Amino acid sequence: MTEHDAASCAAAPTRNLAGKRILVTAGPTQEAIDPVRFISNHSTGRMGYAIAQRACERGADVVLVSGKVSIDAPEGVELVPVVSAQDMFEAVVSRYESCDAVIKAAAVADYRPKHTASDKMKKKDGDLTIELERTVDILSWLGAHRVPGQRLCGFSMETRDVMENSRAKLDRKNVDMICANCLKEDGAGFGTPTNHLTLISHEREVDLPLMDKLDAADRVLDELFAIAPKGE
Repeated sequence: MTEHDAASCAAAPTRNLAGKRILVTAGPTQEAIDPVRFISNHSTGRMGYAIAQRACERGADVVLVSGKVSIDAPEGVELVPVVSAQDMFEAVVSRYESCDAVIKAAAVADYRPKHTASDKMKKKDGDLTIELERTVDILSWLGAHRVPGQRLCGFSMETRDVMENSRAKLDRKNVDMICANCLKEDGAGFGTPTNHLTLISHEREVDLPLMDKLDAADRVLDELFAIAPKGE
């Protein structure tokens, strides 16, 4: 992070989130097969880190629960490093009650190996089958245990039927907003500095143009905090 970015976190021109505590999840999870191999995905954490940075610059107290990434956490943000989906679940559950909003931008593995070998698995002739089991659905858990007045936001990375799948996720997981995007679209998805998001709430849909992830982060925060939270 540059000196200019660090300074902006302490003296942002629009500190309209001052007094808010926001938990952001970011990056991939890694599910161990053995001591040297794991199941993961291509997430770089850029979108979640952009949201954490912008929330901090706007005055919020930010907790960033992050899988392993190669970028630095923004200055002024409390970083909670995790590895597996279970690690992330436990970190979120132990902190979410004190938060005004939870924005779950992490790409969490849906499955993990049912058994993790204690030693490196040696190559043998023939195929290998690894039995998988479901991980905890963190966003669904949050929707079922939400605190009155708390805002919940999830992300929906799709490769087809983007809007249909994302709208279904909004209702199924009992959240206030889903940020939908398509991995197959140029300039969107994992590893890019830009993103194309559609922000879906129960009241409306906002289709953002392709933009820098920091600018998209501002729009996510604007839209989420414009929604009247449940239970207030």
